[in-house]
Amino acid sequence: MPNEQTTLLFHSATPDVSRRLVRAFAKRLETEVTRGRPFTCLIAGDTEVRGLNRDFRKQDCATDVLSFPSRQSLGFLGDIAISFGHAKRQAAEYGHPVNQEIEILMLHGVLHLLGFDHQKDRGQMARVESKWRAALGLPRGLIARVRA
Repeated sequence: MPNEQTTLLFHSATPDVSRRLVRAFAKRLETEVTRGRPFTCLIAGDTEVRGLNRDFRKQDCATDVLSFPSRQSLGFLGDIAISFGHAKRQAAEYGHPVNQEIEILMLHGVLHLLGFDHQKDRGQMARVESKWRAALGLPRGLIARVRA
């Protein structure tokens, strides 16, 4: 386990994004939110994320973030895929930098890896996400946007 660490993979050009800051945020999530449990985060184009959504969730549509929890009970949490195109459009829509939108999406994905499910948990994930957004200095997240 000591060799495992959170990994970011960039499969898409990411103009206006500080990869250094995104990596630092991922490390902060690993330290504070997951309590040392690493994960992998892929930042890819819309087409690649749509393909993952189609292949693994049987939903042939674009989406902003996908989570694939590990089957292990300890150690590695799983994988997150973020659509850079979605992140860029949502950042413009909500008036904040694309880096910040990637952070919002990454937090949301990590919470799913930890077992939260906003479609089934009667607001538990929304409360946890709100708490972490405040602690991490992030604006309104995905769940809050849908409910607004």
